[in-house]
Amino acid sequence: MYELLKTEGRAKRGRFHTPHGVIETPVFMNVGTVAAIKGAVSTEDLEGLGTQVQLSNTYHLHVRPGDEIVKKLGGLHKFMSWNKPILTDSGGFQVFSLAKLRSIKEEGVTFQSHIDGHKIFMGPEESMQIQSNLASTIAMAFDECAPALADKNYVVKSVERTTRWLERCKNEMARLNSLDDTINKEQMLFGINQGAIYDDVRIEHAKRIAEFDLPGYAIGGLAVGETHEQMYHILDETVPFLPQNKPTYLMGVGTPENILEAVDRGIDFFDCVYPTRNGRHANVYTAHGKLNLLNAKYELDDRPIEEGCQCPACRRYSRAYVRHMLKAKEMLGMRFCVMHNLYFYNHLMEQIRQALDEGRFSQFKKEMMDSMKKQ
Repeated sequence: MYELLKTEGRAKRGRFHTPHGVIETPVFMNVGTVAAIKGAVSTEDLEGLGTQVQLSNTYHLHVRPGDEIVKKLGGLHKFMSWNKPILTDSGGFQVFSLAKLRSIKEEGVTFQSHIDGHKIFMGPEESMQIQSNLASTIAMAFDECAPALADKNYVVKSVERTTRWLERCKNEMARLNSLDDTINKEQMLFGINQGAIYDDVRIEHAKRIAEFDLPGYAIGGLAVGETHEQMYHILDETVPFLPQNKPTYLMGVGTPENILEAVDRGIDFFDCVYPTRNGRHANVYTAHGKLNLLNAKYELDDRPIEEGCQCPACRRYSRAYVRHMLKAKEMLGMRFCVMHNLYFYNHLMEQIRQALDEGRFSQFKKEMMDSMKKQ
């Protein structure tokens, strides 16, 4: 159940009740693709960094170690030793982004594993079955993520098929949740809005999937080739047609600036690999912009990555030391940067929630945007 606590313009401050605990929104979900955050970050670390939700990937866990194995081990929560909510994405995006050879039909998609090349078939029912085995809190519907700049005729047909697939996902999840051996019988399904950069297709699809009365809705197929301005325009046009009394999730986005802009347009849930991927490459986020700690100017810099930050790296170590770890190819350097970035993102969401609680989000947004441009 989603409680809408406050609004400021289109921005929403909510609380989403799940079988694995309450999610305070807006929220950033940390991306643990294969049931781990890249950068040697443990579940215990994540608890200390303020993580509310972990995101794992259906396709990757199906390929390795295998969703049946995860089910035998008690589901993803037990496997990862994580007792808070987990969202699994449906595998649709990976099918379309990783697979070089694929065949899309009404039944689903046949493609080759990126690990050993063996043939895999995945459709709505298979995606739901895998996610049920993983026993995540929130399962995402199986959809086609068409390229943002794809031909409109193709996009229209793709979206129509995605709607038909959503109905199959809903029916299959209801069936799976009724089985005796299902680990999480309260697993929730989120539908996904698609339509590339075509306003009319997006709006029509939003209206159609809203009729399914699902626990939540995502906007997919953005941050895949369009400009930031095009993305914001699609949000402006589409979000008003998704139910305000349900959480809205912008998939795969983004930078701190993207998050502030999207919250302003009514988004509740975010996920992105930026904090972990950039951290592994020595790029760290601060309220004054992004720093590359490999730069020579940090060689003698005895300040923390960010003054006042309470992450494990900033509480004890200097930029100079973290830089030395990175230059020496010590895993600790990468770990410090990833943990700092995850803390920064989670703390940013806390600040956003507090600003919404206090009715000063627009002011907070402006101050943060101005501050981050300084670097």
